[in-house]
Amino acid sequence: MNSAKPFKVLFLCTGNSARSVMAEYFLRRLGRGAFEVYSAGAQPKGVVHPLTLKTLQEKFHIDASDARSKSWDEFKGVEFDFVITVCDNARESCPVWPGQPIIAHWGLEDPAAFVGPAEAKERLFNRVALEAYRRIQILTSLPLAKLDRLRVERLVKRIGTEPEAVASEAGATSDGRRLD
Repeated sequence: MNSAKPFKVLFLCTGNSARSVMAEYFLRRLGRGAFEVYSAGAQPKGVVHPLTLKTLQEKFHIDASDARSKSWDEFKGVEFDFVITVCDNARESCPVWPGQPIIAHWGLEDPAAFVGPAEAKERLFNRVALEAYRRIQILTSLPLAKLDRLRVERLVKRIGTEPEAVASEAGATSDGRRLD
């Protein structure tokens, strides 16, 4: 996939208050300018979950105070290179996007929907964040510009089901850097 400009990526979930926001900010950080990143939801909550902001800040030192929960309707007509759903609901109701983007599903448990003790909820936010972070590390380790579209599509889709197999195939280290 040749791209003289940054790859455009949209992360989708239902509420756009936790998982998709985490993925957006992780790719902004790890993508080092190679990606133009957005997130949105099918039925946005209107606010980013406070534990999303806390997790990003305290565990990853990412300031996401400018994050907002928004509808995918804001992006109608935008041509993305990648559209990645992070929840089953968004996967099932994902609209058709112009420009034939690569569409992948990276299902993640919804920490915002967890009902239980506050400590357990915070642990779940941290676990989901680590899982999303690792997938973003793998994505950023792929030599996207050197691979043909079909191979990129296959690898990006497999990140959602077999992230460590893709990392191994791509030669990525545990911190997401390439071995070559």
